[in-house]
Amino acid sequence: MATTTIQLTSALKGELSAMKIHPRETYQEVLERVLEDLRELDSKTRKELAKAEAEIRHGRFVKHHELGAKLGA
Repeated sequence: MATTTIQLTSALKGELSAMKIHPRETYQEVLERVLEDLRELDSKTRKELAKAEAEIRHGRFVKHHELGAKLGA
């Protein structure tokens, strides 16, 4: 297998480290897992996520505590 070196900011390296399932997991394994998860998002899911993000940006949401008060919880 050919290998290569990439440059990462300390912050990104820290985020990747935090994503490790176990301490000996390699960064390659972490990245493969992340990429696999991304591949699983089909185009419909991506569209739904984009729509939901737009609604949040435009303030069309209810906060958890407001919903609880409204429902009497």
